[in-house]
Order: sequence, then structure tokens, then C-alpha cells
Amino acid sequence: MATTIIEPGVIPPHGAEAPFLRRAERAAVFGLRARRFMTLAQGHVMADFLRFMGHLAEAQQRTLDAQGAPVLPGAGQIKLCKAHGMPPLGTQTLRRDPSWREGLHSLLAQVESQANGATRAAMQRLAALPEADLEAFADRLLDGDYAGLDLAAAPLVGAALQVYWVRLATALEQADFSRPEAHTLCPACGSLPGASMVRIGGAEQGLRYLHCSLCASEWNMVRVKCSHCESTKGIAYFGVEGGDEAVKAEACDECRSYLKILNMEKNPAVDPVADDLATLALDILMDEAGFLRSGPNLLLFPGDADA
Repeated sequence: MATTIIEPGVIPPHGAEAPFLRRAERAAVFGLRARRFMTLAQGHVMADFLRFMGHLAEAQQRTLDAQGAPVLPGAGQIKLCKAHGMPPLGTQTLRRDPSWREGLHSLLAQVESQANGATRAAMQRLAALPEADLEAFADRLLDGDYAGLDLAAAPLVGAALQVYWVRLATALEQADFSRPEAHTLCPACGSLPGASMVRIGGAEQGLRYLHCSLCASEWNMVRVKCSHCESTKGIAYFGVEGGDEAVKAEACDECRSYLKILNMEKNPAVDPVADDLATLALDILMDEAGFLRSGPNLLLFPGDADA
């Protein structure tokens, strides 16, 4: 593994005009991800897995396009959350609309023909679950309580929850969100980041944004700072020798965690979900080096890379 140490003193200043929060582009978020998955699959050792994920992302976009406006928190609740620096769409406080389950069944129907036998079996198990059990499944996934969970089915539930929370986050106004007191959690839904992005263009040039693992919103956080414990000491960047220079693991010696950072300056096409899944070798190396990943990718759980 190649390692580069960057000192905290080189942290670039915030761009005064750059937004602190970037919400997903509803009309394209999953469609662009699908195309990236298909590109990454070409010649990849996990080509079948990445292609299936591309089909799943296409289904996410179609499902999102077909669904109308979601049931949003009331104006009073949004005002209260903003006053206290809390996410208005927090997974622990928001009462989910049943439409997320409709989205799940839509996804299952759309990708069944592209799935292998094990994934089809997982789909059948999900389709047979009573509504209460599906809700409990979603609660556990959002809580990060994976012990005993059906890990083959979890990415499908995760994909449906992503569609639902993107609908929510893109339906609110920018003014409904406040800068969070907890900089390591999404200002929109309170979820952990799944990766971070060094962006390009305009006021965002060179700025780092954490990418929400659930609602695909992004929020600004200075570079060379741990996205888990916020330490600026002992930050190191790891990559697979001869691998993609646009994808590194940002590791922290203080808390021994890491999260991948994708650099659009090196490749403007990188996607925080697709490129993360395409670089699982880097996760293996980080695990061997004694670092724990600090944020999830809701489309992959341990032992699930053969979908």
C-alpha cells in the first residue's frame, strides 16, 4: 500500500460562496450512478456484481421518477429542527411513509431477471415478509444493527430506503436545513457518510464534501480532518499500488478509522457509491492494516459481493 502524509496546515480555506449542503439531483442521481457501475464493470474481476448493481441503480432511478411527492415533516417540526441544529429528516425521529415499501417491491420486480439464484432467493424472502417485519428490518438496517440480519437481502432494503430518503431530501427547500452541530453526520437525515468527494468547479473547486450513505446529500468538511473523530493529527492516505489514483482511503491514527475519499480532480466521473464498491480490495488492505471503516455502503454488507 502506498502512503502519503499531509500535514493539517495545508487545509484549504472554505470558499465563501460554496454551499455547506449539496442535495442530490433527483432527476439524475441514480441514473448517473448506474452508468458509472456499467463503466467500472468492464474488465473488472467483479464484473457481474457491478453490472447487477448498475441494473439496481437504474431501477432506483425509475422508481424515484415514478413516485410523487412524499409526506414531509410539518413546518413546525422543520422549524424546531433548524433551531436546534438537528436534521429535519432524521432516521430516528421521522415516521416513514409506507411508500418506501412500495418502492422496495418495485425494485424487486425490476431487477429479478438480472439477479443470480442467491439474490432471487433473498428477493423472495423479502416479498414474503409481513409489513411489520419489513419495517423492523429497515429499523435495524438504519440503526446499524446487522447481527442476525439477512445480509443477502439487506442491500435491496438499503436501495429502497435510499430512494425514499432522496425523495424526502430533494422535496424540502435549501432553507429548511441548518449547519449541524455534529459535523460528522448528514445535516439532512443524520446518517453517516459512506465516502467523501473532492469536488471541482466554481466555488466548490478543491473542497471536500462528505456524501451521505442514505439520502445522497453532501456537506462540506475541511480536508485533512477525520470524518469520524474530527482529529487533524495523523491523517494518512492509502491506496492500492498501481490502482486508481482517484480513490484513496483517508485513515486516522487517533481513532483508527478510515473512509474513502474520491478526487474528481483526478477523475470527474467518480461516484461515491459505485467507485466504493469497485475498490473493495482497498477495504481488505485497510482491514489488514488494523483500520475500521467508519461509514457504511448500504448496497453491500459482509459476505454479499457475489450478488
